[in-house]
Amino acid sequence: MEAKGNVTQFILFGLSYDPNIQIFCFFLFLFCYISLILGNLLIFISIHCSHLFYQPMYYFLSHLSSIDIYFTSTVTPKLITDLLTEKKIISYGYCMFQVFSMHFFGSIEIFILSAMALDRYVAICKPLHYMVIMNRKKCNLLVLAAWAGGAVHSFPQLIMTLKLPFCGPNEIDHYFCDISPLLKIACTDTYITGVLVVLSSGIIALGVFVILFVSYTIILWTLRTHSAEGRRKALSTCGSHFTVVILFFLPAIFSYLRPPTTYPEDKVFALFYTIIAPTFNPLIYTLRNTEMKNAIRKVWCQTIWGKGNVKHMD
Repeated sequence: MEAKGNVTQFILFGLSYDPNIQIFCFFLFLFCYISLILGNLLIFISIHCSHLFYQPMYYFLSHLSSIDIYFTSTVTPKLITDLLTEKKIISYGYCMFQVFSMHFFGSIEIFILSAMALDRYVAICKPLHYMVIMNRKKCNLLVLAAWAGGAVHSFPQLIMTLKLPFCGPNEIDHYFCDISPLLKIACTDTYITGVLVVLSSGIIALGVFVILFVSYTIILWTLRTHSAEGRRKALSTCGSHFTVVILFFLPAIFSYLRPPTTYPEDKVFALFYTIIAPTFNPLIYTLRNTEMKNAIRKVWCQTIWGKGNVKHMD
């Protein structure tokens, strides 16, 4: 992959110039990344090795866990290693790969979260038709649609970025390659490209967030007629899901629903949807979810101590 211009590599500014802050961030994000990998693998394996795999909500959750790993792995390992180096260099090819993979896996995550919201809406608002509407064939189609939607969104982003000429400064005021920081250093008029980025990323993120917000408002209104126990269980599940939605969507909306300019706050907000939200997802979905905790206990106790001890514990 050759650059359109004379720039073959970029220099990332990173998170901070202070060596002490960089060392602190190194250990913090290394811990977050290891926790993210282990936590999401724990959820993925536990769901696939238990009866939860046949329930639509947990089927989608297993896909969300795998996407979280792919999504954050496009940025975090590079960030962690850069925190130990004075000059943070990224090649043109790897920069373009980050642009594509961030938008590809990020948009898949958005669509998977939407499928999970649909599942909760049907389960609470149309319980008698739940098994018909959310059968496995339709769940598979929703996951396939999420991957297709990710491709439809990310390839145009990549093509727009590949067309940008870089012939002057090659310093990116960020800790990873994204379209907005690249537009700032491109040696051409980027107004039209900037508008397209807002329309294709910002408007989509805002639109999906509004739809999710409305769906959860309808769910809360419907729960008025449920029993106290039913409300408690539904609120626990929906509360966990909406927390993930907030952590992911609001920073993404701030980053993409505005002209392609860079602010110091961009890096902080980007940390939420690239590292913090994926790290907290396993905790959010397990600590308040009795079924998930029971599945983890049974699967891993069975693996370590054998079936007999698991039955004894039950």
